[in-house]
Amino acid sequence: MTILPSLRHRVFLASALVAIASVAVATRFVTARVTREAEAELRRGLVGSADLIERHHQARLETLRSMARLVADLPKLKAAVATGDPPTVEPVARDYRDRVGSDVLIVTGLGARPLAALGARADTAATAEALAGSEAITFQEDGGRLLEIVTVPIAIGLTPPDVLGTLSLGFALDDGLARQFRELSQSEIAFVAGGRVRASTLADRGPLTAVTGSDIATVQLGGSEYVALARGLGHDGPLALVLRSRTERLQFLTTFRAGLWVAALVAVLVAVAGSYAVARTVTRPLGAITAAMDEMAATGDLTRKIQLPRPWHDHDASLLATTFNTLTDSIGKFQREAALRERLSALGRLSTVVAHEIRNPLMILKAATRTLRREGVGADEVKEAAADIDGEVKRLNRIVDDVLDFARPLHLEFASCDLNQLCRDAAQAALTGDASPRPRFALEAGIAPVVTDSERLRTVLVNILVNARDAVLGRGEPVGEGAVEVRTSSVAPDRVAIVVADRGMGIAPEDLPHVFDPYFTTKRTGTGLGLAIARNVIDALGGALTVESRRGEGTEVRLELPRKPRTA
Repeated sequence: MTILPSLRHRVFLASALVAIASVAVATRFVTARVTREAEAELRRGLVGSADLIERHHQARLETLRSMARLVADLPKLKAAVATGDPPTVEPVARDYRDRVGSDVLIVTGLGARPLAALGARADTAATAEALAGSEAITFQEDGGRLLEIVTVPIAIGLTPPDVLGTLSLGFALDDGLARQFRELSQSEIAFVAGGRVRASTLADRGPLTAVTGSDIATVQLGGSEYVALARGLGHDGPLALVLRSRTERLQFLTTFRAGLWVAALVAVLVAVAGSYAVARTVTRPLGAITAAMDEMAATGDLTRKIQLPRPWHDHDASLLATTFNTLTDSIGKFQREAALRERLSALGRLSTVVAHEIRNPLMILKAATRTLRREGVGADEVKEAAADIDGEVKRLNRIVDDVLDFARPLHLEFASCDLNQLCRDAAQAALTGDASPRPRFALEAGIAPVVTDSERLRTVLVNILVNARDAVLGRGEPVGEGAVEVRTSSVAPDRVAIVVADRGMGIAPEDLPHVFDPYFTTKRTGTGLGLAIARNVIDALGGALTVESRRGEGTEVRLELPRKPRTA
């Protein structure tokens, strides 16, 4: 069995699959592209934040160095340092620290003697380097804090300068600084030194020590995924980790994907509906054409016309339907002309049969008239001769009527009639007499009225029922009820059927193809025109007449008629 035999189904399925595939591919492409762009944007933003932090730290360090030079060059500080007295230097140092806003301010004198230590202790190596006339930048841990300190010499004169001592300014790499950097870079910040996290804007700090390379790394913190990039804060200095939450930054993708898939689903539904509309638009005219052809093949009515549905106008389908209707008109005209020529030809061939049929009654009439002309004819002989004359005249009249009915064109008078009642009337007219079988009726209840020539149809049914009666009686067996059956039914919305079945002798297989041929008969007294005339009448009514028979089992004659002939 062919899958999806209907053209409408195939067009609909193909259109729907194309639409669904297009929407699915587009949705997948857009989702992948947006995700890829979001990931790239996240990485670019992370690198940009790391660069920003690095530049800001460098600018902060340069500012601190410039500030240390400026403070170290102040006369007041130099004068205090020159005294070498810590109580004298400390108030000055405290005042300058408050003004500068540094976390650390350390002053030493000659020989690295501590004069003021605010926030941390002096670094020996840095102090020695400064006393030698150089500047030093160092990182040190004091009280659990990580400090970055700039140490400069306090000197008088220029060439060569007379070094009085050293000044150290510094700031702590603590959570406060990390929060400042976060506000600046819109990223999470952590400072790592010595394998420990010294400060961070994140509560979960455990996995951060694993981020050491220069490449972007991924870490899990507090149930969220972060991307991290490490930047060194000077030679052998601590690392500043810049982190951005991948989970948070890409959270919009979840909403985006949900919205996109909802839009895709709506698009698919619209596409499917559109595909169905396209399939219906394309195939409905073709469906009307194929339906007409199927009905034509089923009924044998070659005069049917194709009526296309009005809302679905299609030029190609209209052209096909118009051409087909023109062809059926030509076929109908050809059939009528062929039927007329066949009748005329058959009438000529029938002349021999008619002559033979007429000769027998004429011989009987001639014999009867000779009897009447004899002298002394008795009353019984006159009565018998008159009966012979009357019977043969009726026979001659029947022969003439059959020939005329077969030869003349049919003039039909259409009117609405009750098909079931018409069948009962025909059976009552045909199956009369005590020897006739009693018919059985299987009539469809409530069958709609049929527009036809009821008198012509009744004549055809009477002829068929008489043949059925003769076939049943010809068996020479007792006739029971139901030997002849009449059935009616609706076979389509616009067609009905009448079936006359008998349990008679049946028709020999070699005779069955000729039952509609004019002048063909197996009856001793028949003219062979009954079924030929019946077929002409049914054809004129727009129907079809078929015969099925099995020798010794019976015959079934089927009439199919339109509820309303096109010529009505």
